[in-house]
Amino acid sequence: MVAHLLRLKLALLRNSFRRSPWQLVGVCIGGLYGLGMVVFAVSGTALLADADPALANTILICAVSLITLGWAIVPLVSFGVDLTLDPARFTTFTISRPRLATGLLLSGFIGVPGLLTLLLLGGQFLAWRRDPPALLAALAGGVAGALMCLALARLTTTSMARLTGSRRFRDVAGIITIIPLILLGPIIGSAAEGIESVLDWLPRLAAVLGFTPLGVFAALPGDLAAGAWGLGAARLVLGLAYLGAVIWAWERGLHKSMENPLAPHTGSKSVGMGAFGIFPATPRGAVAARALTYWLKDPRYAASIVVVPLMPVLIWFASTNAGNPQLMLVLGPLLGILMAFAISADVSYDSTAFSLHVLTGVRGVDDRAGRVLACAVFALPVTLLAAILPPVFLGRADLMPAILGISLCGLLAGLGVASVASARFTYAVPLPGESPFKTPPGAGARMAVVQLATFTIMSVLLLPALGLLVAQVLTHQALFGWLALAVGVAEGAGLLVAGIRIGGRWLDARAPELMQAVAANR
Repeated sequence: MVAHLLRLKLALLRNSFRRSPWQLVGVCIGGLYGLGMVVFAVSGTALLADADPALANTILICAVSLITLGWAIVPLVSFGVDLTLDPARFTTFTISRPRLATGLLLSGFIGVPGLLTLLLLGGQFLAWRRDPPALLAALAGGVAGALMCLALARLTTTSMARLTGSRRFRDVAGIITIIPLILLGPIIGSAAEGIESVLDWLPRLAAVLGFTPLGVFAALPGDLAAGAWGLGAARLVLGLAYLGAVIWAWERGLHKSMENPLAPHTGSKSVGMGAFGIFPATPRGAVAARALTYWLKDPRYAASIVVVPLMPVLIWFASTNAGNPQLMLVLGPLLGILMAFAISADVSYDSTAFSLHVLTGVRGVDDRAGRVLACAVFALPVTLLAAILPPVFLGRADLMPAILGISLCGLLAGLGVASVASARFTYAVPLPGESPFKTPPGAGARMAVVQLATFTIMSVLLLPALGLLVAQVLTHQALFGWLALAVGVAEGAGLLVAGIRIGGRWLDARAPELMQAVAANR
């Protein structure tokens, strides 16, 4: 039965490649990239053979523990492990629970992540190639460690199935994953500064991890290399007990989930009219209410909101490293452009829901104005705060009018440019309900060109107000600051009105073509 399940997994994987050539291309690219990373990591592991055995042991324990922890956590926020062999499909079959669990566990190695993990953990034997007993222990420990990774992933996803199965959890998890990616620079910088202090307590951390399910198998070769055969035997027994306990717990959870499968969520409780009760009962109000609902509930839009509190952290980190706190003054203009840029692909994000606008005959100008109004609910207060607070806290209140003018120009003019861009250009984007990080095949080049051009135009439009700010700094005349405020607001308002009208006309003229384009982008 176990062999049959493995052959079934291979057949399903092979058939999926035949059905979708792009999936085969994606797997090949991902596999080659992952294999390159594995080769790089294993090459570094080979260098540890010439290092101090205690240091090599510490590094390997911490690295393997981090990989194992990732296998336990990442499937939760990436919405589960590979479900090609979904356990729910075997509910009606009289398959013994141990055989089913064994087959599903081993099938995890038939795929890029499982196979690469096996190669990576098995490659740690190169660090112990000068000690034959430790080398054999590293090989066996690598295989056992890979099994522990797969078992922990299965256990966490099975035990948390009711939580991860909810749409709200998936949305929140998708947004949370954005935070470390945005803050990657400060995180790496802080880690580099504290590397010396980390090295002091790293051996103690490794000693603790060596007795946990995360690093118990990685610590086994170090015991044999140090001549501690008794400790190594005890650690081997402990590791096998951990692995058995994890598989047993997953098997119990698997049996329970098959006896009481999750019922599909077919509806949601609605209270009131939401945003539709706030905006006026006009075409513009209806579009604004629908767009605002997207901003509140769609993770693709919510990703733009998450950037708002993180952007000050990034700019503060950059200004601290540069020794120039005045860099915080760019926060207002930058957030203004970014918030406006968020609606530059509104029609593409609508997907087939754009048919509502086409079939009901919504005027293009009402569509453009409604989307701008929904974005302004968030963008306007954020831009005002980002433009006013940094000059006040930095003691440069004299620059506040100019910064405010540039920021409002970036927001208003940017909304006008975005209104034109989203009516003229469409490209493949993540579908509703998908991760905001997903890039559909074939969309990269067109999306990059359109987004780069849109963002560049938004930035160039700041030059008049920006030139007046430079004049104020050079001449110390406050008049130029107030002129920058007036010019920025006037230019931004004019371009906003022009963008809504031009975008509206293009939308009226190209509505059928846009509908066809967004349908083809699915």
